[in-house]
Amino acid sequence: MAEPFDCCLDLLRRLPPTKTEQNLQKIVGLVPDLTEDLLSTVDQPLRTAKCEVTGKDFLLCDYNRDGESYRSPWSKEYQPRTDGIQPSPQLSKLETLANEAFDTYRDLYYEGGVSSVYLWDLDPGFAGVVLIKKGTDATTGTWDSIHVIEVQESKKTAHYKITSTVMLQLRAGSDKIPNVELAGNLTRQHEQDLQLDGFGSHVANMGRLVEDMEFKMRNAIQEIYFGKTKDILNDVRSTTDLNSLRQQQQMQAQLLGKLQER
Repeated sequence: MAEPFDCCLDLLRRLPPTKTEQNLQKIVGLVPDLTEDLLSTVDQPLRTAKCEVTGKDFLLCDYNRDGESYRSPWSKEYQPRTDGIQPSPQLSKLETLANEAFDTYRDLYYEGGVSSVYLWDLDPGFAGVVLIKKGTDATTGTWDSIHVIEVQESKKTAHYKITSTVMLQLRAGSDKIPNVELAGNLTRQHEQDLQLDGFGSHVANMGRLVEDMEFKMRNAIQEIYFGKTKDILNDVRSTTDLNSLRQQQQMQAQLLGKLQER
């Protein structure tokens, strides 16, 4: 018999991606013993909060959560206040640099949205997560990208392992057109060794990895998933009205008959 945790994951994979958050809460209510495991494993659409100290927006996820509190990357304080886990002083400075760098990256590439970076210590090395959320409004869709990076340092290089997940939700509809929803997620993993010129160069290396992964995943979504959906719709739906189609078929039959008479 399958383990309860595997059954929960299998059930979530079969349910609509647009309702992952609601379905996860219902499953957690049924099996509270698996709450921490499920919350740390299942990717959910990112939520936004405002830093009480700086007034800047930041993103909420399991990586900056401690109980019911979430740590702001700008003030380093938890909201609501609690004595939660903090990165080491050196890693905290790197986190600040990374947030400033990815805030610029997000503005240039997405022209809006919210980004957050959280780092934590490992033994050895460290890990972090880069979060980016872009949404127009509740009726058209959202883009959520989550990049989890593990870093192991050597003398002059560092080994990076990045696991990237993109969640996309699109909605369209009007008074004359029925509501249409398209949603899904894509996860990819990559490992690479990069040159290390000081501890601060981790920011540039992580930025390069995130940029490459997002470029590849955007292309995969556009060319494979959207392209395949478009092909299916074109096969099941014709843009030509029925009368025109019948006229074309009659003309083809007449031409074929003339050719056979020769």
